[in-house]
Amino acid sequence: MTRRNTRRRPSPNSRRRSGSRSRSRRGSRRRPRRRFNPAVFIIALILILGAVFVVQSGEDLDSLVHMFSYSNKKADLKAYFDIKGKDDVAIVLGDEYIEKRAKLWDGEYYVDLEVIRNNINPKFYYSKEDGTLKYTTPDTIITSNIGENSWTDSNGGAGEEKYVISKEGDDTLYVALEYVKKYSNFAYEAFTEPNHIQLTTKWDEQAVATIARRTDLRVKGGPKSDVLRRLNKGEEVVLLEEFENWIQVKSADSLIGYIEKKKLKDPKKVTPEPVTDYQEPEYTRIKKDHLINLAFHSIGSEAGNATLTDYISNTKGINVIAPQWLYFEDAEGTVGSIGSADYVKEAHAAGMDVWVIFDDMKNNDKFKLMELLPYAEKRAKIIKEALAQVALLGADGLNLDFESILSEEKSQPFIEFVREMSIACRQQGIVFSIDNYYPIYNKFMNIKEQGVVADYIILMGYDEHTDGGEPGPNSSIGFVEQGLDLVLQDVDPSKVINAVPFYSRAWQEKDGKYGSYVQHMKNVQEYLSTNGISVSWDEEAGQNYGEGTTKDGSPCKIWVEDSQSIAKKIEAMKARNIAGIAEWAIGQESSDVWDVITSYTEGQ
Repeated sequence: MTRRNTRRRPSPNSRRRSGSRSRSRRGSRRRPRRRFNPAVFIIALILILGAVFVVQSGEDLDSLVHMFSYSNKKADLKAYFDIKGKDDVAIVLGDEYIEKRAKLWDGEYYVDLEVIRNNINPKFYYSKEDGTLKYTTPDTIITSNIGENSWTDSNGGAGEEKYVISKEGDDTLYVALEYVKKYSNFAYEAFTEPNHIQLTTKWDEQAVATIARRTDLRVKGGPKSDVLRRLNKGEEVVLLEEFENWIQVKSADSLIGYIEKKKLKDPKKVTPEPVTDYQEPEYTRIKKDHLINLAFHSIGSEAGNATLTDYISNTKGINVIAPQWLYFEDAEGTVGSIGSADYVKEAHAAGMDVWVIFDDMKNNDKFKLMELLPYAEKRAKIIKEALAQVALLGADGLNLDFESILSEEKSQPFIEFVREMSIACRQQGIVFSIDNYYPIYNKFMNIKEQGVVADYIILMGYDEHTDGGEPGPNSSIGFVEQGLDLVLQDVDPSKVINAVPFYSRAWQEKDGKYGSYVQHMKNVQEYLSTNGISVSWDEEAGQNYGEGTTKDGSPCKIWVEDSQSIAKKIEAMKARNIAGIAEWAIGQESSDVWDVITSYTEGQ
């Protein structure tokens, strides 16, 4: 069945009528008016004004994008510098912000003494016990009382500053930077809002560049990091650390932050002009025109002085003898002596200078160094009495052998004592030498400062392994080389003497543990023979090594100090062109070792 379409095709007239009606209906509906949107208008206006600004300022379109895709949040600069009060001042040391603080008091800038000592000038000494600040030159001790503006010196001078020289605050001593500048070469520049200072103590070459177009210095690398401040076109910045798209820089007002690398131009290297306002005084010294061959003489009592004749009878080439004579008698710093003027005369007749040892080991149950060294009056008493003894004996030098400087607490009083002792030795015209532990074992004796004020620094290049530790050599060649290299980082080689041991340590096992027993060089062959030990050369240790079993059945080991091991050490000393050799101790050696030593000191 066919389905027919019953819809009739409309006639032309009907289409027109239909169309007419349609237009009429549409016409009867009014188009809705678009309402004004102020937000869109404002955004458009900002875009237009931004574009105008970019064009007028000579910037590119990238700056316009920057306005809307980068954070404009300002960083809290007080929080950035950790400012804790109106007097608090942050420190930028070189190109680094440090935690130590400065203070702004009465229009003067004061800096934590620790910052001054570690970075500007180490010679300032604060005695909390005396309430004084001291500065020591080659011939003068300058003293000011904490909280005052006046000073006096050990040569009778005096003066006043326009400011208080030092003040205490927050359990810290702060020293006026203007006072520090009287004795030091450095620069400082102060900034406000917030308070911070730039300290410059080094004048190394720097990488700098110019800001190519205005940009933001940010706390961290990245467009969303807070803004420290706007850097304008043409400003110069110091380049610090470079990353893929960002670079750390320091601005002219010592803000350290990050900018995009593409905002820089004209990179170059510059060297700041050093500050040379202060003329450093010369630390004169007594320097022998030959290599030193110093023999330590262990003396326990006055009777020990009589051993000199016997001890030197089989020696060669010793030009300095150092007897243990001076010590502390009591807690008041009284200096005792077991010295002998006749001993000095005998040594002089044998062609030897005498450097008197002053140590802190005898009577150490009767005194504590921290009851002596922090006090100026006691230091002066000790120095006066010690040098009076040296003069009375007719000796040529003083050898300081303080071996209990084992803490930071003792470090500063000790080095001030050394400075003041050096002044007295210089005035009296005697040699001032100082014995030092191996640097890794004792970091508190400040060998660098000793090397400035003393005539000779003696490295005790032994006791590598001692009783209570694991068995090992007393003074291996690697130990000696490392020790010398560490000292020579801070001290001129013409001042360095290396002390070698005339003894070995024999290690014996008992109850599963090893203990060491000192064997003098002259007796070591007897020990080896008695215990049936044969030795062979250990190249790594630079010593002859042997092991065996003692008569009582105990396992034993020994690294032998002999003429062969001493010769190996001398090779290291020659290579470093140091000032000579010392030996602990005369009377313990085998006679053949002197040929080895004199071949070094006398060039034979």
